[in-house]
Amino acid sequence: MAHELQLSVWTYPWDVAEQGVSAFCNELRGLGLHAVSLATSYHAGRFVQPRGIRRKSYFPEDGTVYFRPSPEIWADAAIQPQLARQVDEDGDMLRAVVDARASSGIRTNCWTVCLHNTRLGMVHPAHVARNAFGDPSFFSLCPSSPEVRRYARSLVKDISQTYRPDTIELETPSFMGFTHGYHHEKDGVGLTPEEDFFLSVCFCDHCLHRAASDKVDGEAARLWVKQRIAEALDRERPARTFPEFPAKGIGAFKAHGAFHTYLLWREGVVTSLVAEIREEADPSSSVIAVSDAATWYAALDLPAVASACDGLLLCLYGEPAAAVATAISEMRAAIGPHKRLGAGLRLFPDEVSGPEELAQVSLAASKAGGDAINYYNYGLVPAKRLAWIEHASRALA
Repeated sequence: MAHELQLSVWTYPWDVAEQGVSAFCNELRGLGLHAVSLATSYHAGRFVQPRGIRRKSYFPEDGTVYFRPSPEIWADAAIQPQLARQVDEDGDMLRAVVDARASSGIRTNCWTVCLHNTRLGMVHPAHVARNAFGDPSFFSLCPSSPEVRRYARSLVKDISQTYRPDTIELETPSFMGFTHGYHHEKDGVGLTPEEDFFLSVCFCDHCLHRAASDKVDGEAARLWVKQRIAEALDRERPARTFPEFPAKGIGAFKAHGAFHTYLLWREGVVTSLVAEIREEADPSSSVIAVSDAATWYAALDLPAVASACDGLLLCLYGEPAAAVATAISEMRAAIGPHKRLGAGLRLFPDEVSGPEELAQVSLAASKAGGDAINYYNYGLVPAKRLAWIEHASRALA
């Protein structure tokens, strides 16, 4: 069963506020878009705003939400969302675009960052991911923590019940990598891809307890990883020890039983959380998971995750048309015809050469079985490059 092709653009509430809802929706329609994917829960950043009216750069608050939380949903939750000041300053843009749907014809998707939250990690260090040495990654809430799972479920439940968006796009309902563009990251060792991955795998108390309950020896896996990291940090020069990683994904560690078993077990942690989120979300809103190619960091078994919710959105930034077609075709075969499957494409100058290439990549995604395309990002690119979307939408018509 094919779904109608939907074209959307990711953007931020401050972009909508600057343009005004009516003008913003008119612009999207003029580009041939059907929806906006509006940031609803987001992290820190530094953004160049080429078309900004009030400012040309913007530093959003870290780890805040861009909707008004419902007190009854969060009444006794240990981990609480924090409302961004921008909502009080500019108004509730999510409410505004939802209310404008009937007149504007622009659907509302909620771009929702789940567990990437440094502010909450700093406030709740007992609930963040920790490496084999016990060191915290404050930007990554751990999906094995019962309180973190409740936070993620409540986040989506609140958005879906209060605002009734068309779709909720789940970003990071999962683990995260050690390298993630944190402030002034330093690495004088020269970590190899596998060593970066070893530092990414969480062995916090929540993970070890949950693994033990599932009859998985997380402690044996932790000790094995700890030794690999110690050896890496003692080398004079960087050296590959698992050169088949990341090409083979977690299969590169298949010969190392306890660690490989633990990695497979982590996938179940994430899949079950996505299933819980879908279960608590209002049925009127679709729930889809967003993923890039590095699924081993996140512990995302994409076909299983798709089965647990309504579908997937694959970020295929910078990939040529042939690679996009392959990725979408293979995933469509894996998840079947009834699940939604979208492609995320980025309008950055080093990733797409012009309107013709954007149209080619968009067509490749659609013809291969994709039923949605999200373009990144409305507020971050100049007007002349944003116009490439119109060229792509015409090619898709």
